[in-house]
Amino acid sequence: MLDFLTLSPSFAQMLVRLFISLVVTWFIVFRLYYKKSKNREFCFTFMLISIAIFFIVFFMVFVLEDMKGKTSMGIGIGLFGIFSIMRYRTDAMPVREMTYLFVIIALALVNAIAEGVPMLELLITNVIIVAAVWSFEHSLKTKPTKYIQYDRMELIVPERRDELKADLEKRLGVKVIKLEVGSVDFIRDMAMIRIVYEGLETPANNKLKLKNSELTDF
Repeated sequence: MLDFLTLSPSFAQMLVRLFISLVVTWFIVFRLYYKKSKNREFCFTFMLISIAIFFIVFFMVFVLEDMKGKTSMGIGIGLFGIFSIMRYRTDAMPVREMTYLFVIIALALVNAIAEGVPMLELLITNVIIVAAVWSFEHSLKTKPTKYIQYDRMELIVPERRDELKADLEKRLGVKVIKLEVGSVDFIRDMAMIRIVYEGLETPANNKLKLKNSELTDF
């Protein structure tokens, strides 16, 4: 009668691995990703996906012992399906955020299937991943980007590039480092401009980017 109250031997180890996974994921998300992007929306996504993937993999691999041969292939197919849904059923995710998502999922997978792996080796693996993310974040100094629908068509000509830059800086309140003029619509008097500017990339930049269909020939 009390069988439903018993815990499997691997459950306690799972809790330790879950704790390690959450601590490492929290550090990557809030101390590396959020510190630079200031985007809370993706922080929410990263943390919950990490927890969900960890439990899915743990219970599929270690609880269903008699189905291990089938679940190993099922996990691969299932993760492929998750990425397909995220790619085709949601708004396009920026490359940087997609890379972080892949790292977060990889961490959850590594920690979930690490039964029998010495704890020191598991910790070293997590530290290596964190060190890699930290190293590339600090060595690659990327600048935030905005896509703009611009209305002053007389300024998009090459000889008035300085005036265009000054107008953008005045209207946007940022220091423009680089700008590129893309598609031009003379019927609606509108041009597409991509600017690279000084400052932090805010959540608004991701939400206000134009759809790919509106960036034809950009």
